[in-house]
Amino acid sequence: MNTANLQMEGVLMAMATLCHLLRRKGVADMAEIEAALAEAEKVLAEDSRRPEQLSHANVEAALFPIRFLREANKRDLPGTSKAYTDIATMVGRGRR
Repeated sequence: MNTANLQMEGVLMAMATLCHLLRRKGVADMAEIEAALAEAEKVLAEDSRRPEQLSHANVEAALFPIRFLREANKRDLPGTSKAYTDIATMVGRGRR
């Protein structure tokens, strides 16, 4: 596996844990975090200044971290796993 992918995995898990900390501390609730991440995804997906030669696959790759964090935000629900591979699999299947 590419070391950049491993670094991304670590950063995403750190960010997901920080989002959960914000929730536990009462700084932001699940809906507020979801709304902020949804807005970030929308802005990134609709960036009209992005170079036209950037492929759809590249745009999807750029959106993956936000989608991962959105899925991780739901992980306090009963029966959900907090493992990176489980969250990434759900994102890959398009189940957000």
